[in-house]
Amino acid sequence: MKKQSVIVKGWASFVLCAILMSGCVTEKETAPTAGADNGSPPVEAAGDSIKVGILHSLSGTMAISEVSVKDAEMLAIEEINAAGGVLGKPIEPVIEDGASDWPTFAEKAGKLLQQDKVAAVFGGWTSASRKAMLPVFEQNNGLLFYPVQYEGLESSPNIFYTGATTNQQIVPSVSWLLENRGKKMFLLGSDYVFPRTANKIIKAQLMAEGGELAGEEYTPLGHTDFSTIIAKIKEAKPDIVYNTLNGDSNVAFFKQLKDAGITSKDMTTLSVSVAEEEIRGIGPDILEGHLAAWNYYQSTDTPENKAFVDKYKAKYGADRVTADPIEAGYTAVYLWKAAVEKAGTTDVDKVKEAAKGIEFAAPEGKVTIDGDNQHIHKTVRIGEVQADGQFKELWNSGEPVKPDPYLKTYDWAKGLSGE
Repeated sequence: MKKQSVIVKGWASFVLCAILMSGCVTEKETAPTAGADNGSPPVEAAGDSIKVGILHSLSGTMAISEVSVKDAEMLAIEEINAAGGVLGKPIEPVIEDGASDWPTFAEKAGKLLQQDKVAAVFGGWTSASRKAMLPVFEQNNGLLFYPVQYEGLESSPNIFYTGATTNQQIVPSVSWLLENRGKKMFLLGSDYVFPRTANKIIKAQLMAEGGELAGEEYTPLGHTDFSTIIAKIKEAKPDIVYNTLNGDSNVAFFKQLKDAGITSKDMTTLSVSVAEEEIRGIGPDILEGHLAAWNYYQSTDTPENKAFVDKYKAKYGADRVTADPIEAGYTAVYLWKAAVEKAGTTDVDKVKEAAKGIEFAAPEGKVTIDGDNQHIHKTVRIGEVQADGQFKELWNSGEPVKPDPYLKTYDWAKGLSGE
């Protein structure tokens, strides 16, 4: 808890300053195919529906990624309601726009918990948005289900992390790259907490596993001129660019990289925030041959995924695609439902206790809520972008990986958490 308290205090101060300045699922059951706050009574006692919050960037630079996660969460809610709801009551979503702005995420989270009295919130994408919301959820004893891979070094009692933590995406992908694509790595990221923390971890891993740092650059979210950075990449001649850019900056970077005459045949790039949805925005002709590390692809071969993709396209259009955060958002709603049904209440403390060890046959494969840290056991996958905009899986971990957000099982990671 020492790590957590340091994080919370620091980010609580940051958020305050920023605001001033500016069918039922049970344990081990498969998916269907088709908070109380400050001592208030359980939410289900308040009316004929159970309110939940949906909080994503529906505008701004992150909308390219987050709108589709919102759509997936709404699909799950629609399916659950059609099957009888939760505890016999329909779910009532309250949708808010975080607007790609971290203080807005904190403000909207407070509104959902304090005014709307939602039982849980599904939302966020960037780590900056999550860090801004974290103290709000802890102070109000609310529940946030966060659907995106992140940099680890965090474990809040009020957050369920349904995306990957570091040892389920970044660390295994770096090891695979060093074994298969070369030793010289250039780090490129957006300038906020996720890329900087991720790259701190990657640099320690490179040192431990015989890699070489070729360069390290950061740009503001929404940045669109990569000419100087691409010139630095050309000069450094790396084997690999490890890309932690987020949002629509990826559109500009990859288009300008191709315009500069650099393709996947010339140099490997591996991204951790470019999935099928972003490929649609950038263009498969530009991204073909480039790599990404995730836990799920639309092409993942499970019966649950076939059903999920069919339902998502039927709801939102045949041209729409699914992707890892989309699937993790969808899965999060079902995990919350399973925990509430097991607890028999939406009371936050009882839901958290009931959630421990719950298994779910998600589109990505079996996932399990880890009782120690509220992360999810997930299978790691590395894929290559194909001409049709889908991924060809090159490697996977073979089984779900237990989450290790503080990298306690890696000797080279000692001291990274700041302790």
